[in-house]
Amino acid sequence: MVRIAIIDKDKCQHEKCGYACKQACPGVRMGDETVTIGEDGYPIISELLCTGCGICVKRCPVQCIKIINLKEERGKPIYQYGINSFRLYGLPLPRAGVTGLVGKNGIGKSTALKILAGQIQPNHGDYSKKWTHDDILNDMNIIEQAYFTKLNNNEINISIKPQHVDLIRDVFDGKVKDLLIKTDEKNMLNKIIDDFELSQILERDIKQLSGGELQRVAIAAAYLKKAELYYFDEPLSYLDIEQRIKITKRIKSLAKDSDVIVIEHDLALLDYLSDQIYIFYGTENAYGVTSSIKPVRNGINEYLDGYLKDDNIRFRENAITFQSKAEENKRGNIYFSYIEMTKEFDGFTFSSEKGEVYEGEIIGILGRNAIGKSLFIKMLAGVEQPTTGDQGLSLKVAYKPQYIKTEENVIVEQLFRSKQLDDFTFKECVKKLNISQLMMRELTELSGGELQRVAIVLTLSQEADVYLFDEPSAFLDTEQRLHFANLLRDVISRNKKSCFVVDHDIIMMDLIANRLMIFEGEGSVKGHANAPVNKKKGMNRFLKNMNITMRRDKDSHRPRINKTDSAKDKEMKSKGQYYYSD
Repeated sequence: MVRIAIIDKDKCQHEKCGYACKQACPGVRMGDETVTIGEDGYPIISELLCTGCGICVKRCPVQCIKIINLKEERGKPIYQYGINSFRLYGLPLPRAGVTGLVGKNGIGKSTALKILAGQIQPNHGDYSKKWTHDDILNDMNIIEQAYFTKLNNNEINISIKPQHVDLIRDVFDGKVKDLLIKTDEKNMLNKIIDDFELSQILERDIKQLSGGELQRVAIAAAYLKKAELYYFDEPLSYLDIEQRIKITKRIKSLAKDSDVIVIEHDLALLDYLSDQIYIFYGTENAYGVTSSIKPVRNGINEYLDGYLKDDNIRFRENAITFQSKAEENKRGNIYFSYIEMTKEFDGFTFSSEKGEVYEGEIIGILGRNAIGKSLFIKMLAGVEQPTTGDQGLSLKVAYKPQYIKTEENVIVEQLFRSKQLDDFTFKECVKKLNISQLMMRELTELSGGELQRVAIVLTLSQEADVYLFDEPSAFLDTEQRLHFANLLRDVISRNKKSCFVVDHDIIMMDLIANRLMIFEGEGSVKGHANAPVNKKKGMNRFLKNMNITMRRDKDSHRPRINKTDSAKDKEMKSKGQYYYSD
C-alpha cells in the first residue's frame, strides 16, 4: 500500500492548536517518529511510518492534512515539490497536432507544462538531491529521454501562454502595442490585431487592461512567437463565446507547423480544438496521475464516465451524464412574468422583451460580452433600475454577481452563519462543491475558484423565489462546473423556484437550461434581450450567429462542435439545423 501525506502549510496553524496532529497520532504515542517537527516549525508526517488511520486528519482544526492510500504502486513520481507536498506521476508529451489536457484543478496539469517548458526540473520524487541531466534521463522511457535531451540542448523553441495572465502586469511595463511588437517574430502583427480584436486597446497600458483584454493580448503574444512547441494554459478564461471560437480556431491553425498543448476546462471547445488528449486524475493538491494518450472523443467520454478503460481505473464514483435530446419546455404554473425594459447610458442602449418563467425552471442566457447580459440580471435583482419598465416584483431574490467582492477579516464559516440559509440545501452544496476545507479560511485568502464556489453556495442556499447567477463557471474546473449544473437543477426543480444563469460554457448551459434567452447587439453600443424560447430554438439561433453547428455524441450524448466545413457541418447548415438533431 502506497501512502501519501500532505500538509498545506498555508492553512496550518500549529502555533494555535499545539500540534494537534502529533498529539493525536497513535504512532507517536507508541514512541515512533510518525509525526515530527521540522526546522521551520511545521509538522512532518512520515509516509513510511504512517498507518493511514486518519486520526490526524480528523483532529486538525483547520483541515490542512490529507492522508491518501493508493491501491497500487504507481512507480516514482516525475516530480515532487517537497516533503508532505504535491507529487505528479507521468507526463503528457507533445504529439503532432493539438494535445488537450483535461482534469480538475490542483492535480498537476500546470505543473506538467512547467516541467515540459524547462521551468522546473524533474526530480523523480527525490526533492533533496541535486539532479544532473544524465540522472534525470536514467528514470525515463525512450520518448521522454528524446524530448528532455532536445530541451536540455536548447533544440526546441517554446512559446507559453501562462495560466495567470495577470502576472504579465508584474513583468512588463508598457503599452499593448509595445509587447506585441516585441513578440512579433512572424511579421503578422496587423492580422493578429484584427483577429484578436485588439485595435482599440493598442495604446492602453498593460496594467490598465481587463481580464478578457489581457487574456487576448497574452494569447496573441504567444501566437506571434516562432516556436516548435506552443503551450496554452487555460486560454479561454474571461472570454465570451464568440471570442472563444475565434481564438480556438487561431490556436488550432498553429498545429499545421508546430505541436500544441492546451489546458482548458470548456469541454466543448477543448474537444473541438484537440486531436488527442491526456486525462489527469488524483486528489487536489495531493497527487496527480497522467493517463495514457487517448483519441479526443474516447478520452473525453472516459473522463465524463470517470473510468479509464485501458488502465482499468475508476477515478470518480459517478458518471456525468447528458440527455439524449433537447427537452421540452417546462409544463406547469407560470411562476412570474416580467415586462419590457430599457436602459439608457451615455453611448450604450439596452432593451429587453417581456417574458414568463415557470415553476422549477432555469433560464439560460447566451450572448457575447458587453451587450447587456449582466445589466439584465442586475435589473431583475433590483441592483440596477431600468429607464423604463420598472418591474415592481415582490419576489425574494438571491443574486451572485459576476465580480465577487470580499471583506477583510471575514472567515468563510462566519459568512455562512451571518445569513439565513436553508440547512438541507446548504449541506448538499457544501458536500458537492467541496467547501468544508475552506470553512476556516479568510475570504481575502481564497483563490478565484474557491471564492466562486463559496459565492455559489451562499446564493443557492438562501431561501428565495428567484436565483440569479452571473458567470458561475468562471475559475471553476470542468468537474466543478458539471457538479454545479447538476446541483442547481436538483435544487430549483425540487423547490419549484426559478433561476436565470449567464455563462459562456456551452456544455454547462446545455446541462442547466430548460429554456434560453439569446442576447444580440453590438458590444458596448447596444444590446437586446429576446424573450425565452425552448432550448433547441434558442441554441439554433445562437449557433447560427456564431456560424457553428453542434451534434450529440452517440455514446455520452454530450454536445460536440462540428469541424468547420465537415460533412456533418455542411449537412446541418443546409437544413438550417445548427443545434443537434433529435
